[in-house]
Amino acid sequence: MTTRIGFLACAQTLPGAGDRRGDAFEHDLVTAALRPAFEEAGLELVEIDWRAPVDDFAGIPLVLLGTAWDYQDHPEEFLAKLDQLEDAGIAVHNPARIVRWNADKGYLRDLSAKGAVTVPTLWHDDLDAGDVENAMDHFGVDRVVVKRQVGAGGLGQFSFSRSALPSADWTMGRPCMVQPFLPSVVGEGEYTLFFVDGEFSHGVLKRAAEGEYRIQSLYGGYECDYAPSPEDLATASNVVAALPFERPLYCRVDMARLPNGMLAVMEAEMIEPYYYPEQGPELGKRMSAAILSRLR
Repeated sequence: MTTRIGFLACAQTLPGAGDRRGDAFEHDLVTAALRPAFEEAGLELVEIDWRAPVDDFAGIPLVLLGTAWDYQDHPEEFLAKLDQLEDAGIAVHNPARIVRWNADKGYLRDLSAKGAVTVPTLWHDDLDAGDVENAMDHFGVDRVVVKRQVGAGGLGQFSFSRSALPSADWTMGRPCMVQPFLPSVVGEGEYTLFFVDGEFSHGVLKRAAEGEYRIQSLYGGYECDYAPSPEDLATASNVVAALPFERPLYCRVDMARLPNGMLAVMEAEMIEPYYYPEQGPELGKRMSAAILSRLR
């Protein structure tokens, strides 16, 4: 008997949507990679909008958060839906309690307190032009990156330099974080290590397009194969070990190199990360095995 597994998406990533996001092809790559291995394991992958009524999830015992890539603009609504699904007896992976912790990038402070190497960060409830200059002085740099504390995909992110400051009346308008710009992100790239059920699955080196610093495909970023050294793998594994809960079904650790040569965690993404299936040929088998173990 086949067991139906939900794959939460949003209107802009689901196939057949009238106006799909520019990176919606990544949704198609992930589902295409998962579906054959799921079928072999007796699982049926069901793509479904996370905003669908709970009744539409009848007969689905477990859902993956998939490509719910608009959640950061509706975090309370998204969390409420995850609560509803769990209240209905549906296993959500990763669970709502993990999503609550992981949605606000303030979790990086928790990881740092556990010994993980993180990028130096200033935290603000809001930010103005003067704060940007003060951050440059604080870090002793000429360029910084400003990110939303609740955000994903590089959306709503800014990079300012002393020669290209925000206008005097500019404000971020939301809780945010400021970090020194890391030249290694452009020169070397950003590293991703994907873990399934606490075990390393595959690695990816993400590079930015010419003239860009953001590595997401929306901005022309591209991926390369990457086999982490024992040291790099240990660094990422330490991040997973520092998580304040039992191992999640999946965790994507994104890292970049600091000027001192150490790799620092930029994100430990456990909500709706892109899985980079092209670099993980065993991903489908790993995910189906992890799901079956949880269903048991």
